[in-house]
Amino acid sequence: MYETIQLEVAERKATVTLNRPNAMNAMDFTMMRELADCFEALHNEKEVQVLVIKGEGKVFSAGGDVKMMVASDDFSDFGTIMGDIARLVKAYYTLPMITIAQIHGASAGLGFSLALGSDFIVAEESSKLAMNFIGIGLIPDGAGHFFMKERLGTVKAKQMIWEGKMLDGERALALGLVDYNVADGTASVVVDQIVGKLLASPILAMIETKQILHNANLSTLEQILQGESEGQVKMRQTKDHLEGIQAFVAKRIPQFVGE
Repeated sequence: MYETIQLEVAERKATVTLNRPNAMNAMDFTMMRELADCFEALHNEKEVQVLVIKGEGKVFSAGGDVKMMVASDDFSDFGTIMGDIARLVKAYYTLPMITIAQIHGASAGLGFSLALGSDFIVAEESSKLAMNFIGIGLIPDGAGHFFMKERLGTVKAKQMIWEGKMLDGERALALGLVDYNVADGTASVVVDQIVGKLLASPILAMIETKQILHNANLSTLEQILQGESEGQVKMRQTKDHLEGIQAFVAKRIPQFVGE
């Protein structure tokens, strides 16, 4: 059904797996569109009450596909992609189910934004978590500004975004960016335990609380998504972004000039 993701539904639980393991589950145009389509379709799965999102292979997701950005200089296309990102974020945030991100390895950039949109985040100790758009001269997208502010507050969110630091599971837990820091190789076991507990709880009441709180924040989310879309298209045309992606591909330190 999908090229870059897998969807499994078993009774009251759905699992979405990011499935580009040879590319570290980096999100290309196809994956972004397929995630948006998938999350929108899941709104019609009335029996599903829990969704787990995870990555195939060695990592959760390395974020947006930088090689795709190098290959494309069509900024109108990039605006269209920002529309798909907004679709997937809004559909994910408004899902009438409890969402859990199961993280191992890297969860960076857009991959981290997606994880932060979850109700629960389980990360293994050696996970590499980073809102690292700044390294290629971009701003967070995927509502990264919104989710970082929700978890950290405005001042700390700004500083974390500007620094683009790589965090392991322990540090991310201390900051409040994840909810569980677990031993390597055990994320799936812990997630299964959380799912079991949720499904044995009065989960309809939990979902109702989620919808009340999320609906109250929806206008802010939409405003931030619009700002990210406009800002990212602008950043794509800067000298610093071009230098950032060229340095990334060449595996060298970028030389930014503020232009």
